This record gives sequence, structure tokens and C-alpha cells, in this order.
Amino acid sequence: MIADLLRVTILGSGTSSGVPMIGCSCPVCTSTDQRNRRTRCSVLVGLRERNILIDTATDLRQQALREQITQIDAVLYTHAHADHTHGIDDLRAFNPAGGGTLPIYADASTLTVIRRAFAYIFSDDAAMGYRPRLAPRLIDTPVTICGFPVEPLPLRHGHESSLGYRIGNFAYLTDCSAIPAETLTRLENLDVLILDGLRFRPHVSHFNITQAIDMAQIIGARRTLLTHLTHDIDHAKHAAELPAGIEFAYDGLRLELPLTAAI
Repeated sequence: MIADLLRVTILGSGTSSGVPMIGCSCPVCTSTDQRNRRTRCSVLVGLRERNILIDTATDLRQQALREQITQIDAVLYTHAHADHTHGIDDLRAFNPAGGGTLPIYADASTLTVIRRAFAYIFSDDAAMGYRPRLAPRLIDTPVTICGFPVEPLPLRHGHESSLGYRIGNFAYLTDCSAIPAETLTRLENLDVLILDGLRFRPHVSHFNITQAIDMAQIIGARRTLLTHLTHDIDHAKHAAELPAGIEFAYDGLRLELPLTAAI
């Protein structure tokens, strides 16, 4: 029997400013290495004929065109910061046929911010025109979404919180500065971990590279990719300095792994 394959595409691996940064002429921002060109953080997870998007990054339109995405069946949100939500209007390109709604999942505080910030999407006014048709849904326990076994994972993001997600033996933990002990117990036996690793210097709301490496080694996934990278990171130069089993994510990187339910 052939196991189902989970397909993971890194749509964006960059921090909130993206790389290149506006107005910056540093060696990374002017690099010709495509791995140093980073749109805002997001991933697409595929199973059979279904796709789940994690976060509607500011660059969603660009990412969807680059990766030729024609179908999204559900969206998971990690938190409500602009670089992870402000591509939401581009979901209208994925409106279900026949007037159905696209489910979006988040914790209660994120859903509150999304409803307020994008009130036009959720208005009952029929005259509002072409807009995403979305169905907000709370996620606070493990659930099956479009055939995907999805487990929300509480994280600390500076003085705020965010959600990571585990789908089978894949976990996505962006925008975090600490991982609660209870969440760590849910991160055993991972094939692939994508983990926040902002820059070399410390940051109040993100793991820096040293902290991310330390956390990756505690978690012990077979393969770890660091994401949400600033222009401090020169892919070719700094990737060579990472420990075995840890690497930098880059836009367009595609992974496949056997799907094993973790819930």
C-alpha cells in the first residue's frame, strides 16, 4: 500500500519587510541568488487533490502566480499581524464555485482582529461587490480539515501569542520566541519542522538563529528549515555554517513526506 504524500511548498520565507527591503542596498538585498529573495511568510500544504494555505501573506498574489496555485480549500492563520493576513483579499480568486464559502481557521483573538480589520468581507451588504466568501471557524483542538489531520499548537510571540500547526509528521512554527512545555510534547517524531529564525541578533518576538538552532535540536525533527528570515541571512554563505539537519528555507522550496496522522 502506498502511503499518502503530504506536499509542502514554501511560498514565502521572509520577514515582515520582505527581502530585498525597500531602500536597502546591502549585499543580500542586491544579491542575484534567488534564495535571497524572500516574500512574506506562508506555506501551502497539499494532500491528494486538496490544498490548505497557512496565512494569507501580503505577497499572496505574487506567490500564487509564481507557484501556479489554482485551488485553495481552507486557510489556517497563525496570528493576526499584517504580514500574515493582509493578502486576504486575494482569496477571492479561490472563491468556491456555486457561491460556497472558503473556511478560515484561527484562534479567537485572531478571528476577532480579522473580522474587524476586513469588515467589508463579512458584511451582509449584498452590494459590496467582488470579495472573498469566507467562513471563519475557531480552531482550539485537533480537527480534520479536508482530509488533513490538523493540530493547533500554542506558541509565545513576544508579549503576544501565535499558533503553530502540526499536520501528520510536519510542523510549522513561525513567529515565535518561546514554545510552551505542553506544545513541545506534541512535537515528537517529526519528519519536517519549519521554525522561526529571524536573524543573528536577539529579538523580543522571534527566535534568533542561535535560539532556533537550540530549539530545533531539542525538538529533534529529521529535517528543520528556518524561516521568517531578514536580510541578515545570506543563504549561500550562512547555510554552510548550520549544523547537520538544519537549513534555511527559501521561496519555492517543495517538500514531500509520508502522511502519518499525529492526532
